[in-house]
Amino acid sequence: MTVPSAVSAARTILTRLHDVMASRNHAQAKLNTVVEVIGEGLDSEVCSIYLLREGMLELFATRGLAQEAVHVTRMAIGEGLVGTIAENTETLNLAEATAHPDFSYRPETGEDKFHSFAGVPIVRRERAVGVLCVQHVDPRRYEEVEIEALQTTAMVLSELISNAALVDEEEVAGLSPKLSGPQRLSGLTLVKGLAAGAAVFHQPRITIEHVMADDRDAELQRVYLAFDKMREQIDRMQAQAEFGVGGEHEEVLETYRMFAYDEGWSRRIIEAIDSGLTAEAAIERVQQRTRMRMRQIDDPLLADRMHDLEDLSNRLLRIVSGQMGTAASMGLRQDSILIARNLGPAELLEYDKRRLKGVVLEEGSLTAHVVIVARAMGIPVLGRVRGLRGVIRDGDPLLLDADKGDVVARPLPAVAEAFEARFAKSKERAAAYAALRDVEPFTRDGTRILVMMNAGLRDDMPNLALTGADGVGLFRTEFQFLVSATLPQRERQTRLYRDVMESAGDKPVVFRTVDIGGDKVLPYLRHNDGEHEENPAMGWRALRVALEREGLLKVQARALLEAAAGRTLNVMFPMVSEPWEFDAAKAVFESQLAYLRGLKKKLPEAIRYGAMLEVPALAEQLDILAPRLSFLSIGTNDLTQFLFAADRSNPKLAERYDWLSPAIMRFLRRVLAGVVGHEVDVTVCGEMGGRRLEALALMGIGIRRLSITPAAVGPIKELVRKVDLTDIGTAMNQWLVSPPPDLRAALTAWAQERDIDVD
Repeated sequence: MTVPSAVSAARTILTRLHDVMASRNHAQAKLNTVVEVIGEGLDSEVCSIYLLREGMLELFATRGLAQEAVHVTRMAIGEGLVGTIAENTETLNLAEATAHPDFSYRPETGEDKFHSFAGVPIVRRERAVGVLCVQHVDPRRYEEVEIEALQTTAMVLSELISNAALVDEEEVAGLSPKLSGPQRLSGLTLVKGLAAGAAVFHQPRITIEHVMADDRDAELQRVYLAFDKMREQIDRMQAQAEFGVGGEHEEVLETYRMFAYDEGWSRRIIEAIDSGLTAEAAIERVQQRTRMRMRQIDDPLLADRMHDLEDLSNRLLRIVSGQMGTAASMGLRQDSILIARNLGPAELLEYDKRRLKGVVLEEGSLTAHVVIVARAMGIPVLGRVRGLRGVIRDGDPLLLDADKGDVVARPLPAVAEAFEARFAKSKERAAAYAALRDVEPFTRDGTRILVMMNAGLRDDMPNLALTGADGVGLFRTEFQFLVSATLPQRERQTRLYRDVMESAGDKPVVFRTVDIGGDKVLPYLRHNDGEHEENPAMGWRALRVALEREGLLKVQARALLEAAAGRTLNVMFPMVSEPWEFDAAKAVFESQLAYLRGLKKKLPEAIRYGAMLEVPALAEQLDILAPRLSFLSIGTNDLTQFLFAADRSNPKLAERYDWLSPAIMRFLRRVLAGVVGHEVDVTVCGEMGGRRLEALALMGIGIRRLSITPAAVGPIKELVRKVDLTDIGTAMNQWLVSPPPDLRAALTAWAQERDIDVD
């Protein structure tokens, strides 16, 4: 069928469906008429409707297959092409059905002579409760407009099924064994921790109750008003200047605005209303088209943009239905585990931290902005958990074990008791660690180890007093940029930095200049050429961005200098690869210092400049750079991926390269040797220093300063007091001279012999 004829056929189908729905015929007669309408309209010899009954997909109506098979042929979810569509809630469009690996032949239907196949799920309350499919003798793929006609028909059938109770009410409500019994789902650990609470969906889906419109003009008016309101919201969010205020993922606001004003998208919705759909159904139909395209996209960046469009469609649907607001705006009423497809950092910050205990994402990655913020907040996060909405209902009790990488819905009493025991033990240990708040961490042989914490938010600073950390060894200034809709102005930056230093009191704070680019893309700061980077972690990021966009670094330099008036300013430059980069960044600060001096402004009492060693090349030039440094911070997260050429966000490589590899430990020991004779404080920043076994190894090679997550401060302070540095130093030296087959196993055995808990 040609595209013009397909468009005409689709319009005819919708017109006739409206008449079918308005008729007084009983439900089975309507289904029998629907398959005839679809078959004729799409010139398909076969059109069939399968509905879910007693957990099986039953053939309810057909044109072209054997009538004797109606109410006889039944398939399980996941069985054959029909079962696959229902299981995955996705569309299939095949020129040759038998070539699909899930094809299953049913002889009683007489379908052996048909080649082409297309099918769409009939969805009710986000569950597939049936399948609508067409078949043709000649091999051919159906046109996109024909698939859209099938999807629209499936929406109409969903309403018919509900009104006529053709599917068991328990099936419609999703009360199948999959949604009533205990279920364990696995995912990727993004932030470790244990949590228990009720399931809360970040954006509850809208159930469309009415598909066919009675008044086209009224529906158009509703959608026009919704478009206006949505665009006002996007514009208002884009203009938001205050930290932490925006309700949508700040990183995609520019794209949101582009889509919000896209004429093609709005025109398709209006055309769907013209065909006879309600405003809600029209938005949903266009959204289904977007989902189909998403499944066909291999380019991850383009797929992200399509996700942005789907998010915008959800916003428009909430506006037009009058069901606005996320779970955050409605407030959490009890301890909760948040469920979302994905989440932005600003969205996470909108939730009540007292009741938000954990997050489970359908997507998510180790380097996502929300993960960085969640880790700083101490909230466990599990990502890449598939099929959440098919298994978890709003309000279900959940046990989140992000340490093991799974979440249990509706747990059995025995499972809940075992989890509670682990949770209680975890709380006891946390209480013991909290008791060390005011205890200085000296080793058994009397050496003071500095245990500092990482931060990036104003809200992180109370943890300094709660944990008794020695200061903030790494304040990530980019967090303010990541959760802001526009480039933060100097006054906002100054206010944040001043607040942080005032909260720290006499304890030092090391500010890392903005580390953006790479995996932390800002919508308002793009490449000049706009080209996609193949290896963003090794591309235009961190100090490279700041030196190229000198105005960015100048504004931040002045903000830090003004905020530190009368205090000591510790400033660190990220991803320094060569000494000249450090010199160039320092020169920007010195020029701003001279400028402020000329204005008779109050200045910092002292400025200490440091560099972050993340690029291995810098280790080869420490003899040149060390005389210019006050301190050096080793960023183990990036350093490890650069040393091993292994992307840390790749789940296949995440556990492959060990921080306790002799290669890592030897490299770090060589860095320490490179600054001997210079008054340079060396600190290890990042997750490595917050793990007890790794921290033990670091102390063994000579590290005396750690900067870690607030949650790790207590455990590391407790560890320090059990360690004899001479003892561990001797062992590490022997192992690095002649490495054992498994350094981690050797170190663990060494610690156990001395009754040192390293878990």
